[in-house]
Amino acid sequence: MVGGDLHSLVVDPANPERLFVGGHQAVSASSDGGRSWQPVPSLEGADAMGWAFAPDAIYVSGHPGLSRSADGGQSFRRQNQGLPDTDVHAFGAGGGVLYGASPAAGVFASNDGGGSWQVRSEAAGPALFGRILVDPKNPEHLVAADVRSGPVDSSDGGRTWRKLGGLRAATWVSQAGPDTRALVASGPTGASRSADGGRSWSPVNLPEGGLLVEASASNPELLYAAAHQGSTAQVWMSRDGGRTWARP
Repeated sequence: MVGGDLHSLVVDPANPERLFVGGHQAVSASSDGGRSWQPVPSLEGADAMGWAFAPDAIYVSGHPGLSRSADGGQSFRRQNQGLPDTDVHAFGAGGGVLYGASPAAGVFASNDGGGSWQVRSEAAGPALFGRILVDPKNPEHLVAADVRSGPVDSSDGGRTWRKLGGLRAATWVSQAGPDTRALVASGPTGASRSADGGRSWSPVNLPEGGLLVEASASNPELLYAAAHQGSTAQVWMSRDGGRTWARP
């Protein structure tokens, strides 16, 4: 159950069998690779757009702001103190830095776990959506989905951005390997995959109605895809990099 919109599909980087799927009204979680799902009551109405997994917390962002879990995703609490704007459409974490993006405030960052925030760019970020990937080798290198430009990246911590190609528009990016050279981008115009940090792309075959594709950083051939049907999300799995799909 996600409600009237489908915003996100995310794999726990520590466990490729653990998934979260979210929309405007609700978030559901699976601990068995998508075979069964349970609601996450503390994320009801959270809008579940951006997701980030830090060593000590899981973060979810949306229209109401930022929600944080300190118990591995069992429960979440709102953490909006100091945010430049609470309408946070995109979010990411890595290298001790939290990144957010809002249509009103642009791109902002925190070096102290969300205790304080600094705006990196007021001009960049209005169309960023979903997850912000942070390169594990360089926390200043970011990759994000842009609903107007497709996948984009920044080499200066979100101050400036460039188009990577692959899709005309994107609402989700995923890391299909140990670093951000292996990318999967998806959205209303389809899905594409890159093995060289976005310099070249190849299309990903999608199941019927598939809108979002999520990869496992620990297994590049394992992909999940989600489609929106009414108030629910339908999820598929591929074990061969998207060549074939099946329901979990």
